[in-house]
Amino acid sequence: MMDILIEGSRLRLRKAVEQDLDFILDLEYAEDNLPFIVPFDRAFHTNIITGGEASMDVIVEEVATGAPVGYFLVAGLKTEAKEMEWTHVIIAKKGMGYGHEAMQLIKKWCFAVKKFHRAWLDCKDYNERALHLYESEGMVREGLIRETIITNGKYENLVILGILDREYEERRAEGKEIG
Repeated sequence: MMDILIEGSRLRLRKAVEQDLDFILDLEYAEDNLPFIVPFDRAFHTNIITGGEASMDVIVEEVATGAPVGYFLVAGLKTEAKEMEWTHVIIAKKGMGYGHEAMQLIKKWCFAVKKFHRAWLDCKDYNERALHLYESEGMVREGLIRETIITNGKYENLVILGILDREYEERRAEGKEIG
């Protein structure tokens, strides 16, 4: 039995299982995703899936087919501050609106179901597609960490974006979130 976290009209989020490892690793190491993330290895994800309590791999899948179309790595599940981090947000089927629906589902799960206070993520400053998605989904730029990671021998900047529970509730009241 799959552990369904939340379901929308086209997509649902569920807790990843060991059978999802190849899908997750393929997404992380895909040529069109790799420039924008820091991938982890199989042992890291196996540990999260089999024994993680503070972090969780979450599969985004189509409701109609059960086919996986993306994944989140969620951290901070045990923080006293009720602050959830979305470490990886990767959608395989791009251009179909799945990113927006997946973001709305993870926000609803975070704030309406889990009752967290804040959610945040970081994003490379040149990942315009992702930055547009996050900001259109109500996330606010909170800062820039300059030259904090190295990719292919080059220092890169990370933009920090976050959303608070009250900001989510305002968006929900305005009809901008999944009911």
